[in-house]
Amino acid sequence: MEQAYHDRDGVIWMDGEFVDWRESKVHVLTHSLHYGSAVFEGDRAYGGEIFRLEDHSQRLLNSAKHLGYEIPYTRKQIDEACTETLARSGLGDAYVRPIAWRGSEMMGVASKNNKIHLAVAVWHWGNYFSDKMKGIRLCMADWKRPAPDTIPCKAKGAGLYMICTLSKDAAGAKGYDDALMLDFKGRVAECTGAHIFFVRDGELHCPSNDILLDGITHDTVLKLADKRGIKVYSRDIYPSELPHFSECFVVGTAAEITPVREIDGVKYVPGEMCETLMADYDKAVHGKIKL
Repeated sequence: MEQAYHDRDGVIWMDGEFVDWRESKVHVLTHSLHYGSAVFEGDRAYGGEIFRLEDHSQRLLNSAKHLGYEIPYTRKQIDEACTETLARSGLGDAYVRPIAWRGSEMMGVASKNNKIHLAVAVWHWGNYFSDKMKGIRLCMADWKRPAPDTIPCKAKGAGLYMICTLSKDAAGAKGYDDALMLDFKGRVAECTGAHIFFVRDGELHCPSNDILLDGITHDTVLKLADKRGIKVYSRDIYPSELPHFSECFVVGTAAEITPVREIDGVKYVPGEMCETLMADYDKAVHGKIKL
């Protein structure tokens, strides 16, 4: 059984100081715990270097602004906090989690008197999906991604993941690895924590929905495809098209590039495109391919 996250050795960076892992606590009346306004990032380190760290830190700052507050640290300071926390962890390959939240000075929907906090934790995390090389199985989620005028969809905000958790848990209960979510218009959107790509005739197709998070791994895949001269169509994709693609894969910092072998009965065979981009991505995160 995996060790509980609250009961580990090590330190966590909190508001400019390193504290013992087990003592890195917040009050039960923390505003963001009640109203979902924490923002976070998921970075990965390879060989002691955090991949695209500056982009992750900038997105964290942007997410906070989307939710109406400013993190009291610069991007460079966040970069340094992540780098130093990684160094103190003693890990070369690791997952890095910066998170910012509103404190406990004020309770109620209004939030302007709450102090903004920032923490960074680092731990070992292997493959997000246990069956990564074989390919994962997806079902269709019951929940849809909301319209962009109903949520701050460009923020990587904690509260926005409620329907992702519901969908992920429901998929697991059915024997699937994850769920594919549609958007409010019925278009293919994303999985619960990863973007999705499809392959047809040696070309890539991916959703262009305006409700999607600006994915850093998604952007990396686009850059790698461009280097290989692979044509990419960013467009509206509807569920009726799913049987007409030959390959499928999901991408994200945690998922990296993971092939898909089934979506709700539609079968795919991970092939040359998946293998090529997975190999290129591995080289990119280890600094062997410059983006």
